[in-house]
Amino acid sequence: MKVRVLGSSAGGGLPQWNCSCAGCTAARAGLVEPRTQSSIAVGDEDRWFLVNASPDVRQQLTAAVDLHPGSTRRSPVEAILLTDAEIDHTLGLLILREGSGVTVHATAASEAVLREGTGFLTTLEAYCPVEVVPVAIGVEHALTDDLTYSAFDLPTGKTPRFPTSGPEEGRVVGYRFHDRRTGGVVVYAPGVADLAPLRAACGGADVLLVDGTCFHDDELVRLGLGRKTAADMGHVALERSLDAFADLGVPRVVLVHVNNSNPILLPGAAEGLVVGKAGVEIGTDGTEISA
Repeated sequence: MKVRVLGSSAGGGLPQWNCSCAGCTAARAGLVEPRTQSSIAVGDEDRWFLVNASPDVRQQLTAAVDLHPGSTRRSPVEAILLTDAEIDHTLGLLILREGSGVTVHATAASEAVLREGTGFLTTLEAYCPVEVVPVAIGVEHALTDDLTYSAFDLPTGKTPRFPTSGPEEGRVVGYRFHDRRTGGVVVYAPGVADLAPLRAACGGADVLLVDGTCFHDDELVRLGLGRKTAADMGHVALERSLDAFADLGVPRVVLVHVNNSNPILLPGAAEGLVVGKAGVEIGTDGTEISA
């Protein structure tokens, strides 16, 4: 199993178009690498699957040579798996409309938002055939002969932005990928509000790609960038989660979905040194993993 981090930033990317925080300013000055919005690709030989379709998906696919089309209009990307229905994880679906069809793996909760809320699936269906593969919590689903996934629920406690007829369960999920041939296990959880479900999902995992949105819970507030805490947005801040990551017993932990406000992005920042001492890696666009 191959995994490539396509986008390592939280919503808005780095730099964010309307932000002049220290991270965005450093990115514009070329002092830190820019980052696109959160997504990964999981592959088995020449077959690939995106997890989330960010607004930056065209740029991300261009940067990933393994995901380039092998012949005219024939892409190795077979489907998109969704962790939720947030705009920064689903707007890219509309950018994929030029193909012969799009296959989307989604929970009933996410599908309801994409039909009754944002309407993205309905819009996409006006351009190309769309197949929705239902994602049931805890059920193993085969992507290829060797590669499987199972989804686990990550409750947020937040009031839904788009109230729908869909269920509460599955509004946000993580994925556990398993390569039957090698035995490798990779867990992807870019949005974590409660660490308990993560502990249950990480048993025997080789790599965990996990929520690194904010370092401090009140980060946006103290920087004057917003009124919400990390917890308000459905994320456990790193100042509270780093010790828990160490207890999971996963050999490699990689932070993804890192917000532009997070000081770990700045060279020499004390928070970045804390992450390094904890044995946790700060993922970047293009980070590659084999399991």
